Amino acid sequence: MSRKRSDRSDPIASQATGAAEPAERDVETVTVSLSEVAYERILDMLFGRELPAGAFVSQNDLVKLIGVPVAPLRDALRVLQTEGLLTIHPRSGIRFLKADFELARNTYQLRAILERPAVRVFAETAEPALLDALVARHERAIEALERDGFTQAIAPEIVAIDAALHVEIIAALGNPLIVSTHRRVHNYLQLIRLDRTLSTPIVMRTLREHMTLLEACKARDADTAETALQAHFSNALQRTLGIF
Repeated sequence: MSRKRSDRSDPIASQATGAAEPAERDVETVTVSLSEVAYERILDMLFGRELPAGAFVSQNDLVKLIGVPVAPLRDALRVLQTEGLLTIHPRSGIRFLKADFELARNTYQLRAILERPAVRVFAETAEPALLDALVARHERAIEALERDGFTQAIAPEIVAIDAALHVEIIAALGNPLIVSTHRRVHNYLQLIRLDRTLSTPIVMRTLREHMTLLEACKARDADTAETALQAHFSNALQRTLGIF
């Protein structure tokens, strides 16, 4: 969530109001900042299971939970509704999205639409040092899994590896609109994955699918990279559907 106050200052109005105009700017800046805080806290609580997916809560309950005033909370809620993570019911409450089969299928379809052209560009243009770093990170994780199995200690690194690879793929297009859309998709993925149970075999398959994709990128083989990405998404969707 990013807000910027538009510059519509009137020099005549500024002279008439004296110091009031800068003070007004300060108030607006604080409001925007609190809206961003509310936005992030809601997502953190949703993905941290403090706000159950599918929950129906009142605005007053959210004010207490999030710890921000009503005005910036409403701004954050409007953004989250636009992003599809909740529905605002006037004079009633807020319903948070709960992941289901349809959301999972639609999310992976959108991922493919966004990332298939991106991975072709990534395969052709990614810096060798970046590809080597991503491969090395995957290799370290695979070695740790082979040695210790999947543990809670390695879980954050597995999540970070997955995010890093797909963010770099999307970034190859250099299109901020696509990057913004991809962030929304990532939020859907986090919601879908709330109820999944990871295991050593599942994580190992994911990492090896990534490695196949990265090796194709190192070979500058865009066709194989795209095929590997599509296979990865198909397998990931099947793993995800096992949740429902």
